[in-house]
Amino acid sequence: MKVRVKFSKEGPIKFIGHLDVMRYFQKAIRRAGIDIAYSAGFSPHPILSFAAPLSVGYTSEGEYFDMELNSLDDIQRLKENLNAVMAEGIRIRDAAELPDGEKNAMASVAAAGYRMAFYDRVSLPADWKEKLSAFYQRERILVRKKTKKGEREVDLKEGIYDLKIRDNEVVMLLDAGSGSNVKPGFVLEAFCECEGIELPVFPFQIHRLETYKRKEDGRLVPLLGSGPWEK
Repeated sequence: MKVRVKFSKEGPIKFIGHLDVMRYFQKAIRRAGIDIAYSAGFSPHPILSFAAPLSVGYTSEGEYFDMELNSLDDIQRLKENLNAVMAEGIRIRDAAELPDGEKNAMASVAAAGYRMAFYDRVSLPADWKEKLSAFYQRERILVRKKTKKGEREVDLKEGIYDLKIRDNEVVMLLDAGSGSNVKPGFVLEAFCECEGIELPVFPFQIHRLETYKRKEDGRLVPLLGSGPWEK
């Protein structure tokens, strides 16, 4: 059987990279006494699949992984046992058994929602909110994007599903598919370059709100439960 787990990652642990987070969960699952299944072969390992790795420095309340279990007594007890061994900054928010045929977490991801803010050290024009709104309203946003095969021109607008400005924060829903994902920092970097705004190193605070899959009818829904942009 397969179980999907939703967790948050906040505080200093945001500086821990994805591979170390994976290794941490492998150990935490063993400490929690969960009957996880292992792969076959000469070097068996726990069967885990993480969705949309989080960049170093980002915080999140919408991280996911799937694990295959040999047995499961109670899903609530599984959550409690995991939370009992979690390090500071990581909390299990939800868990559910997956139906047969459900795609794994990594293959399911279609979009991700983010909340962003500029650090105070960034010098912004007084009308930056109006300019950002106008930037988003363009029919096309042509930028140069680095890929594994070199640089190419892409229309960034295609990967921005929604963009709102709330007080001094920018909230975005972005394409997070494996071959077409758009990083939230890249959107604001493109805007600042267009407006001639100079950026220091690490200019943004970035928080992932949720990770989404696309249903057959085209709606975006969270990998577990419900959340903003469910449409």
